[in-house]
Amino acid sequence: MSTLPPKKLFLITYGCQMNEYDSSKMADVLKQSHGYERTQVPEEADILLLNTCSVREKAQEKVFSELGRWRDWKTERPGRIIGVGGCVASQEGETITARAPHVDLVFGPQTLHRLPALLEETRASHKPAVDISFPEIEKFDRMPEPRAEGVTAFVSIMEGCSKYCTFCVVPYTRGHEVSRPLDDVLVECAQLAAQGVREITLLGQNVNAYRGPMTGTADLCDLALLINYLARIPGVERIRYTTSHPNEFSDALIDAFADEPKLANYLHLPVQSGSDRILGMMKRNYTKAQYLDKIRRVRAARPDIALSSDFIVGFPSETEDDFMETMDLIAQARFDSAYSFVYSPRPGTPAANLRDNVTLEEKNRRLHILQARIRQIDDEFKQNLVGTTQQILVEKPSVRGQGRIAGRTSTNRMVNFEGPESLIGQLVNVHITETQPNSLRGRLLS
Repeated sequence: MSTLPPKKLFLITYGCQMNEYDSSKMADVLKQSHGYERTQVPEEADILLLNTCSVREKAQEKVFSELGRWRDWKTERPGRIIGVGGCVASQEGETITARAPHVDLVFGPQTLHRLPALLEETRASHKPAVDISFPEIEKFDRMPEPRAEGVTAFVSIMEGCSKYCTFCVVPYTRGHEVSRPLDDVLVECAQLAAQGVREITLLGQNVNAYRGPMTGTADLCDLALLINYLARIPGVERIRYTTSHPNEFSDALIDAFADEPKLANYLHLPVQSGSDRILGMMKRNYTKAQYLDKIRRVRAARPDIALSSDFIVGFPSETEDDFMETMDLIAQARFDSAYSFVYSPRPGTPAANLRDNVTLEEKNRRLHILQARIRQIDDEFKQNLVGTTQQILVEKPSVRGQGRIAGRTSTNRMVNFEGPESLIGQLVNVHITETQPNSLRGRLLS
């Protein structure tokens, strides 16, 4: 008796860790409902999905360019389904199907759990199915059981953002802040830990605004308390979280770095600019001095913590003096990594109405200076690790093979060293011997 070959799903993800998490859930939902298996070969796929991000410049053009390449595959096999999800889908809606009629599905970040129903709808009607609504917590209630894919995992604990920074499109594409109930988060983390996950990264557009309902009480659980509960789950050895907003980087979170050893020795705290004038125009609602005070206090709790941030260079009306304030902040905070970009207006945001009077040439010049300084601090940070012993969570065989395995330090540095693959999933001590451009080398200690 012959069996039909499994149906194939090809999925491209643009953007952040939250989108990576959402893509894994899309795959899980369609596997549970229709038996789709992921493939890395788009030509053989029965469904092709784009999970999009609209944070950066020309996001829409990038999406439509990819959809243009997929049009011929749709022509070759009319029954093939093409879908667009994520923030561009939420922002553009039915404009996508008007501009690219070969698209069958359009769904937002909050409606990815409805993919099976949307798939059946478009097959029955032979018309595009569009759902870019904001049903809040329903998304998490309708997900399949969590499935581990290694010793690390992402867990989304909240959606949306209510800060409305003038440059940011996220509140318009993902909605306002909504937190998952505490019990739901802990159950998902416990299920992952039971499958061998040892490191969990808590995700949210503004993750430290988490305020999860607690069963049997009117109280809300904040991120610091959630970390405390999560650290007590058997098997969980390391905890990370991203992305944070400085205004809600609270005293309790600073205390967590002092009190909870399972909280990784790493903090990503986006600042965007070091100029108080530009921060005001961005509606960030803090000053350079207030930000640096938080950095000073977290370094007092964890002197060797690794710090990462986000920077926008060339925001409208940014002067050379404004930029030098940013460079001064970098010198004081000593970020050893950063996501940095030249400013580009996002449609629908207040800043898009400002006159963008900084030339692209000047933006790129400033970006080059900023990134060079971050690389210099990064090199110094890595060099200071040489000769030290670091606790490594072994994640996988090394890319280069040759009997090597790889894992990360608590400060989020990848280390390659010789050792058996049986150590994957374990915390081991490694003596750091040398730096490499994108990683470290080490020697396993018995």
